[in-house]
Amino acid sequence: MGIFDLTGKRAIVTGGYSGIGKAASEALCDAGAKITVLDVNPEVEKAPENLRPQARGVQCNLLDREDRKRGFEEAVGLLGGVDILVNNAGLQHKDPILEFPDEAWDKVIELNLNCVFSLCKYAGRYMVGQGYGKIINLASMNSFFGGTNACAYAASKGAIMQFTKALANEWSKYGINANAIAPGFVETGMTANLCEDREYKENKTSRIPAGRWAAPRDLKGAFVFLASPASDYLCGTVIPVDGGYLAK
Repeated sequence: MGIFDLTGKRAIVTGGYSGIGKAASEALCDAGAKITVLDVNPEVEKAPENLRPQARGVQCNLLDREDRKRGFEEAVGLLGGVDILVNNAGLQHKDPILEFPDEAWDKVIELNLNCVFSLCKYAGRYMVGQGYGKIINLASMNSFFGGTNACAYAASKGAIMQFTKALANEWSKYGINANAIAPGFVETGMTANLCEDREYKENKTSRIPAGRWAAPRDLKGAFVFLASPASDYLCGTVIPVDGGYLAK
């Protein structure tokens, strides 16, 4: 077995039916893992048609605390356990702070942060007992800076970076690696409106040394690395996959 081989490993990926989550699901499947996708899209129940034969899907409203617990346990039941957790699901809301609705703040924080806390806790109960686990959280460029008109998103992603470190501090001794990926500017459904704004896209692209926005497939290698034995001594790290954006 190679150090990037995931044969026999069991993974849960949230928001894994489209965008970056789908890329993560495909990458883990291609490396040999069995996966279950948790997603609000009812089509996720047909996951093998959208992903790979060893993929299963569970429809789950991750904003609902009871439903996400139900969905997680159903996923564990389908897999027979859990070795890898990818917390990818997230949402964005853009408004100036003075106009930012309380309901939008609550919704973004609930999915981007509170849900990650809950699922890590649920998974940790399995992983600590078996002495092994890989947790991959989705951070952001907004983990490093505040952005504009995206206060809830920036707050949630800044917190994800620190929460990932807290996980590593407590759980590394149990053989659990908790790390995060911070995507740069990626062309997905969530960023479609930004991509349509030519001036905005050109402005951001001008700062990216790679000269382009990422496609979801550009993150596949990072997911496999953090899910595999190749990262067994990596703890509490946030890896930017940003085409060099932070370096400039």
